[in-house]
Amino acid sequence: MDQLVDLVKSLQVEPVALLDIALTALLIYGLFSLIRGTRAVRLVIGVTVLYVIYVLAQAFGLQLLSQILQAGAVVGLLAVVVVFQPELRRALERIGRFGSMGWLLAPGARASSERVGAIIAKAAVALGARKTGALIVIERETGLTDAAETGVMIDAHLSVELLQTIFTPHSALHDGAAIVRHERLVSAGVVLPLSETGVYRERFGTRHRAALGITEQTDAIAVVVSEETGSVSLVEGGRIVRDLDEPRLAKALVELLEDSPLTAVRLPERVRLPERASQISRSIASRRPRRRNAKSGPASSATTASSNRPE
Repeated sequence: MDQLVDLVKSLQVEPVALLDIALTALLIYGLFSLIRGTRAVRLVIGVTVLYVIYVLAQAFGLQLLSQILQAGAVVGLLAVVVVFQPELRRALERIGRFGSMGWLLAPGARASSERVGAIIAKAAVALGARKTGALIVIERETGLTDAAETGVMIDAHLSVELLQTIFTPHSALHDGAAIVRHERLVSAGVVLPLSETGVYRERFGTRHRAALGITEQTDAIAVVVSEETGSVSLVEGGRIVRDLDEPRLAKALVELLEDSPLTAVRLPERVRLPERASQISRSIASRRPRRRNAKSGPASSATTASSNRPE
């Protein structure tokens, strides 16, 4: 016991060592925050498993297996860069935004965000009522100039009437996306990259996949109006929530536009973006009122009561 006490007393922790440990922990936490919710999570797990196998091979003297893993590490590094290029680009963009001054809001930023949110929400709901498809992308910290140049440059003041005119059926620009920067409509008829996430390919159409694709690669916000159902969806960070009305959509847009890129997005509780598509379906179903059959008798009432009981 005395030897243990003497050992503890002999240990001297320098402030530089504490700083080194704190920065390393912060770096690891930041890396996991960047890859959370992406395909890179499985990559990290796979690399960890291979590294454990390599350590065991070294410990037990398995020279052939060790050489194969060492040779595969070089080729695997190049393969990772090619396969996970979108995730790496998004991570580097987030790191680059760390030192930006976007978190310093101008005095009129609140009013500008409210105007943009109100205009887009009103236009999207009006288009949805007529079942007119639309895709509106709002630029934040990451510039969308490259994407905007694929369409027709407009650079006009944002208004409800302008958005409704652009997405009028059979018009020249209704098929593409419209890009909004601050209170200006930068471009229309824009071609966006489609989402490469396999889970969405069977659930959503081209507009929704394009919205998912641009929000997966940048920090932009996308508002999608379904041409089939007229429902309005909000997409951010590769996540989507559907069936929004005008007040909730406007409030969510204002919160997202004012949110600093260094902090987590905080949407209102009823429109918080779910992590998986299955959660989206459950959240939408829970908000829909149950329809009652006026001609139902006692038997149907008993059935309804039993179905409402918790399982």
